[in-house]
Order: sequence, then structure tokens, then C-alpha cells
Amino acid sequence: MKTPQKQWLEVIGAYQYVLTFLFMGPFFALLVFFLLFTWLWSLSFLYLVWLYLDWDTPNRGGRQGRWMRKWTIWKHQRDYFPIKLLKTAELPADRNYVLGAHPHGIMCTGTFCNFSAVHSSAFCQLFPGLRPRIASLAGLFRLPVLREYLMFKGLCSVSRQSLDFILSQPQLGQAVTILIGGAQEALYAVPGEHYIALRTRKGFVRLALRHGASLVPVYSFGENDIYRFKSFAQNSWQHRCQIAFKRLMGFSPCIFWGRGLFSANSWGLVPFAQPITTVVGCPIHVPQCLKPTEDQVDHYHQLYMKTLEQLFEDHKETYGVPASTHLTFL
Repeated sequence: MKTPQKQWLEVIGAYQYVLTFLFMGPFFALLVFFLLFTWLWSLSFLYLVWLYLDWDTPNRGGRQGRWMRKWTIWKHQRDYFPIKLLKTAELPADRNYVLGAHPHGIMCTGTFCNFSAVHSSAFCQLFPGLRPRIASLAGLFRLPVLREYLMFKGLCSVSRQSLDFILSQPQLGQAVTILIGGAQEALYAVPGEHYIALRTRKGFVRLALRHGASLVPVYSFGENDIYRFKSFAQNSWQHRCQIAFKRLMGFSPCIFWGRGLFSANSWGLVPFAQPITTVVGCPIHVPQCLKPTEDQVDHYHQLYMKTLEQLFEDHKETYGVPASTHLTFL
């Protein structure tokens, strides 16, 4: 049984992640701009100089802060749902890996907790020697202060320059996690449904082939169940507006809600405490080819889709998904 204090700390742990995800970027961008017109203008000016000098760091491996990845608050966030990591095959540290994480969900909570806050998950014990990173939207690293926060947590830009830099390091064991479905997949984060934006997304396969990195499918059961979600028909004007906004800004505007901060029976932004289990599948070893052909890309892309589908089928009933439910590839 959890004490009231522990329950409250878990709620705070889950809620702070939401607030950071939604508001930290715009808040500090406005703050830096606002301070330029006050007597504290020198603080903003010095930071903007630093930003200019440090602009390319997210594309060169980032700046990891082990101290931040050890924060106790990540453990409270993990225990709130709870979030677990399941290993199904060995991932030796004598090679590099490109992990494809599905589904994106609203805030990719399971992926973050297991592959960024690794000291609160079982990642280091299950996969010793691997150096995990999460590749995130490149635009996030243009926002002041937020970029520093993300890099300290082990995130890097999802740009080609960034991923090529990491996978070209002489030290093996690099494990880059990419949320392949991205903002497109976030539009289908409906509880109980399993839509995967993957059919036309092949850049991660080309990346793996260029570096000879093994492809690893990863599926987080329960990711779509932590919020209630308003979805729109694909031919509706609302959906078309969401797609247009995503193309312009890089992320999708979604209508979602959870429970209240002080009461589980009220409306709010705190996610519902639904279990999330991230299952790491078997690696698909690919040859290194600096200029892969379309036939090679298509072959390993199809193999990845089949492996991901089999991973889902093998574990779905264990984590509460009906036997009649299957993955839907978009």
C-alpha cells in the first residue's frame, strides 16, 4: 500500500512532465524576449550570445547530464502509472542500434521514462553497455532554455546530421530511439486503438543501412490509454486543419484530457494512472551500405514492419489488448 505522501509525489511526478512538455518551450521563449526590455536585459543578451555560439550542439551529440537523469522525480513518474520495460532479446554492446518506438501517443511518456530517465527504469540493468538517446523534433532545440533541459536529459535532434554524428562515433553501443510516427501518429492516440504511421516512413531504415546499425522495434502497450482523446474523421475540416498546422509547425494540435490535480474524478491534464509496458523486440541486423538502393530500403522496411507486427501479436493479450485487435499501419 502506498502512503498518501507517496501517492501525492507520484501525481506531481507525472504532472511536472506534462507541464514541461506543453509549456516550458513557449514560457522561456517569451521570458527571454520580455527581459530584453527590462533592466535585466543583459541576462537575455548573454544567453542569446551563448545560444548563437552553442547552436550546433544538438546536432553533435548534445550535452548529456547524468545528474538530471538520476532525479528522483522520474521514479515517482514511473511508479504513478506504473511504467515498465520488458526485454525479449539480447542487445550486445558491440554494435549500434536504431530503435523505432511506437506508438507516439500524446506525449510519448513510456518512451521517455524508459530511454531517457534510464536511472529510474531497468534499462541499464537489462542492456548493460548501451548508450541510449532519444531523437526529438529538431525545432525544439531552437527554443531557449528548453533546449538545454532536453539535452541534459539525453535527447538529441532527429536531423540527419545529428543521427549520423552519433552513429559514426568510434565507441560502439550507441542506441538511438526514434519516434517514427511522430506528430502524425499523435493524431490517432485513441484509447484502445493501435494506429502506426509507418508505411511511407523509411528514413530510419536508410539511416541504419548507412551505418550498419541493427533495427529494433519497440512497442509501448498502454501509451494511448493515459488520456481521453477527441479524434476527427479524416475527411473533416477539423482533421484537415490539424494536418495543415502539423505541416506548418511540426507538431499536431490535439484535444485531450485527463484527471484533475487534486481529484481523480475531475477534469484536468494529469494523465490517468494506466500501466505502460514498453516491450523491446529482437534486433534486425542490417549490412552497412553507404548508398543503399531503394530495393534494399524496401526489403528491410518490410522486414521491420513484419517484426513489429509479430511483436505486437505476441504480447498484446498479456497487456490487456483483445485477441481480435491488430495493428493498423497508416
